[in-house]
Amino acid sequence: MTQISVVIPVYNEEESLPELIEWIGRVMNSHGFSYEVVFIDDGSTDNSWEVISSFKTNYPIKAVRFSRNYGKSAALNVGFKQTKGDVVITMDSDLQDSPDEIPALYEMIKNGQHLVSGWKKKRHDPISKTIPSKFFNRVTRIISGIKLHDFNCGLKAYDGRVVKTLEIYGEMHRYIPVIAKRNGFTKITEKVVEHRARKYGTTKFGIERFVYGFLDLISISFVSKYRKRPMHFFGTLGTISFFTGFISVLWMIWKKVQALHFSENTEYREVVDQPLFFIALAAIIIGVQLFLAGFVGEMLAMNFNSKKDYIFEETIGIDP
Repeated sequence: MTQISVVIPVYNEEESLPELIEWIGRVMNSHGFSYEVVFIDDGSTDNSWEVISSFKTNYPIKAVRFSRNYGKSAALNVGFKQTKGDVVITMDSDLQDSPDEIPALYEMIKNGQHLVSGWKKKRHDPISKTIPSKFFNRVTRIISGIKLHDFNCGLKAYDGRVVKTLEIYGEMHRYIPVIAKRNGFTKITEKVVEHRARKYGTTKFGIERFVYGFLDLISISFVSKYRKRPMHFFGTLGTISFFTGFISVLWMIWKKVQALHFSENTEYREVVDQPLFFIALAAIIIGVQLFLAGFVGEMLAMNFNSKKDYIFEETIGIDP
């Protein structure tokens, strides 16, 4: 039985891969672990796939090559489905994550944790990355209630059961702890890990990742609450909007009746001449639409299959 599966997304990292696989093998063999390394080539345009292919004679690897760049979330999503290990480790392919951390992470999972996230307490990144990252992590802690310092650290360890419940896409790899908690795996902690300076190449991520990341955080927060019960969200808003408009119309009609029958003042404006009438009418219409959206959402929730397929260019050790 495989003890550890190491999942590594790859995008144009041909220079670092030989050193990385040798380092992983050395650590695993020195601790007597049975292991596999799952590489996901996310549409690299350099020789990363050729380098990965050369490993198959000396290392226990599996590999998938995407036909184009789908993103890190897609790579992890596919990689998780190929794992056989009791413990799953994810790490980046740029050598900024140290394989020497694997034994300690493995022990933390075997001691009962569901997920252990690395914390790069001392980072070798420019301030243009560290400041937005601190802000991003603080907001995520507040919204999710999970007390982690570094949600986006690529070095993480998982109970093998956890990764089989994950379905991630977009930029949601940053929120795997949030998704895991939603799925019932609440034993989530962190470990201070070494963050190494980049040895080869340049970073593949720009500032736009934070914008997309926050949008995905909003999406996850909504989905985690209302995925199975969209009527609770849309129905509540629709009901409030409908009755606000309906009561406003009744109030205007009552004021008209008062003006005509209970007051000497007969100059009260017609109901349809008042701006409030059209606002109330719009609220009623919007309320009905939101209520119908809730019904449609309920039907989709019962029938929707969120499985997302990716096109594989080539594979190594993967069952078709």
